[in-house]
Amino acid sequence: MSADTTIRGGEVVLDGAPVRADIAITDGVVTAISRDRIDAPTVIDATGCLVLPGGVDAHVHLSGGGGPAGSETWADDWESGTRAAAAGGVTTVGNITVPLPGETLPDAVRRVAADVAAQSLVDVLLHPVVIDESHLDPAQLTDLRALGQTSIKIFTVLPAYASRRQQFYEFMAEAGRQGFLTVVHCEDGDLIGYCTTHLAHQGRADFRSYGESRPDTAEEAAVAQLIAFAETSGTPVYVVHLSSRRALAACAAARSRGVPVYVETRPLYLYLTEELLQHEDGAKYIGQPPLRRTDDVEALWAGMRFGTVDTVATDHAPWTLEQKLAAGDSLDELRPGVADLETVRPMLFSAGVATGRLSLARFVELTATNPARLFGLYPRKGVIAPGSDADLVVWDPAESRVIDGSRMQSRAGYSPYDGTVVTGWPREVVSRGELIVSGGEVIAKPGRGRLLQRGATAPR
Repeated sequence: MSADTTIRGGEVVLDGAPVRADIAITDGVVTAISRDRIDAPTVIDATGCLVLPGGVDAHVHLSGGGGPAGSETWADDWESGTRAAAAGGVTTVGNITVPLPGETLPDAVRRVAADVAAQSLVDVLLHPVVIDESHLDPAQLTDLRALGQTSIKIFTVLPAYASRRQQFYEFMAEAGRQGFLTVVHCEDGDLIGYCTTHLAHQGRADFRSYGESRPDTAEEAAVAQLIAFAETSGTPVYVVHLSSRRALAACAAARSRGVPVYVETRPLYLYLTEELLQHEDGAKYIGQPPLRRTDDVEALWAGMRFGTVDTVATDHAPWTLEQKLAAGDSLDELRPGVADLETVRPMLFSAGVATGRLSLARFVELTATNPARLFGLYPRKGVIAPGSDADLVVWDPAESRVIDGSRMQSRAGYSPYDGTVVTGWPREVVSRGELIVSGGEVIAKPGRGRLLQRGATAPR
């Protein structure tokens, strides 16, 4: 048996279980997995390591177009952000793509596709954002399908959503009929507005009041409405960055009734708690939703372990530390988001698999297989199998590092986990058969990533 490249001598994770085998790669695709020796001109030695599918992070914010208000720019563009992804063993990212004023959803995809082609190191799918009524034309869905993008993003905190919810529901239902998965924010904008105004009247408008301005009741309310819509219409919805025990319980109950609602959580909510927001530098931990309590953290870990949480994605939306701290005096000016792409898989492996809190099978499902299934990429992505893209990570389970954001790939220059000791890290990363990380160093060039063409999404 021969191939272009062989990954030799590693414990290959197949169906969640490690098996000692060689992997043959030809023309960017896995062609064979064998206990017998496979010869090839290029050999990647995986002795002593696991071989995992490349990670699929379905929720990132990478662009040159700026942050939520459009007036500032996140720290990472496509090059630096996907460099961080590659370094962390993530070979596919799903970008939240915000249309420019007057731009249709398909035009936003075409614009960002050019950025991907020029800058990205890894493969990409896009979730164009429905901003207002100008995007609620079903013809735009047809055009998006022709572009190979079959998911959309809805922000429940936008004024247009609150004032035209029925129209949004009709559009989401039509999207579901056309094979789209709707990606939805998990907070109620009206409740947040009420809480923020109430705090302002008390003279409490800095970052220390952030948790009270976006309570778990606002999350639970938004999730309950989404569940009711999904149950009534049969439309699948994917709830992003869920943070609270109460919202997770509602989703779990809905799933037990057969409601097509899928849950994503993010790293911030697995390791950090609300007490950090009271520190002098508490603004650096701001995300949407805010950090929660210890019982919420425990509930999310249980959800990951038992399957009520489907994916772990980063919501990677990094600012520099200077930017984060400069906005700490006003709830309206706080900058949500942190850099997480390089650390998402190492931290989850270290805190989960290495401690026995999470099985290796669940780790692979949460960070690769499930998002690939949900967003119409499986079995091309998210699995190691003949015929699949050769997106592979040689993972050293014994390597220990201390997280130091100033030395990592993101231009944020810091990590909310700085000083954390992590065991387990990518040594080599292969994307479509090309070695993009060697000995822990990113060697890929910008522009090798591809915008992936998808058919109908495939909720699991």
